Amino acid sequence: MKSEITEKTISEAEYSELLKSAKTQIDTSRSTLAFQVNSTANATYWNLGKLLHEQKIDGGYGSGVIKRLSVDLKKDYPEMGLSPRNLWYMKQFYERYCTSDIKLQRSVALLSWRKITLLITKKLSDAETLFYATESVQKNWNQDLLLNAIKMDMFASRKNELLDNNFSKTLPVLQSEQANEIFKDTYNLGFLSVTEPIAELELEKRLVEKIKTFMLELGTGFSFIGNQHRLEYNGKEYFVDMLFFNRKLKCLVAVELKIGEFKSEYVGKMNMYLSLLDKLEKEKDENQSIGIILCAEKDHLDVEIALQDVNKPIAVADYELIVPKTELQNLVLKELGKCASTALSNHASASPSNRLVH
Repeated sequence: MKSEITEKTISEAEYSELLKSAKTQIDTSRSTLAFQVNSTANATYWNLGKLLHEQKIDGGYGSGVIKRLSVDLKKDYPEMGLSPRNLWYMKQFYERYCTSDIKLQRSVALLSWRKITLLITKKLSDAETLFYATESVQKNWNQDLLLNAIKMDMFASRKNELLDNNFSKTLPVLQSEQANEIFKDTYNLGFLSVTEPIAELELEKRLVEKIKTFMLELGTGFSFIGNQHRLEYNGKEYFVDMLFFNRKLKCLVAVELKIGEFKSEYVGKMNMYLSLLDKLEKEKDENQSIGIILCAEKDHLDVEIALQDVNKPIAVADYELIVPKTELQNLVLKELGKCASTALSNHASASPSNRLVH
């Protein structure tokens, strides 16, 4: 039955057309093969929100329309969560992001509906929303982690971090953002089990031996090309410590290893390597090469001055050769677990009648 307030503001024919359009949007979205499950549902919510926006369903009389629409839609789509509250959220969803950048729209579309409504209620800027949406997808945050990240204003703290690279000046905006997402400020090389000072070539040798682990530490999308990669130009030879290709950035990545603290002359050497890589090995459809100088220690001001007038994208990072305390504790507990399992196994073998049953 129509409420009295509904009868005064929307005719039966108009409501029937609204209901028909809403069902069409749902059925159309269901029949479309989507990139991800969330994308399918969110495309439906987006279209429903757009429909409500275009019909100018607002507060006051609109509450009656939304309630009636919710009841009628739930008859055919009971599993979709088409409550009056969610229908209002769908309208806000469309109105909030319909004029936003396409990158932001796609990032938000990958989130669960609950996370989307959380972002809407927090009234974040486009930059903040993009940051939290991207982090949530990449790090697989649940609802609580996302909420806590927003409460701690993680966006502001990340924004204020000192970056030891010149990506923002030497790369296009999108590639600069991607590079900052991929490359770290500090790398943990504790998996090498280094307990005493070693030479740079020995460090390189150990990294090559455990290249798969090192690539996981570097980040996503890396392919190893080789170490002591030879470049020849004008009758001279040059050797890059380690050379990678990153699929996401679509570029070569040169890594130089230094066992001591950062020195400004390392930047000049890397700048030359990147020029040679771009001139001799970069393919036409690839982006310019990026350099990473990996040192035992670095000072931000020294790095900032060294990179000030350099036109090639270079980052300086430090590394840890000792396993962090938490990881060391986990390793010890793991080894203790192995010892306990071995002891139980040996005991069970010696006394068949006393074997444990799992």
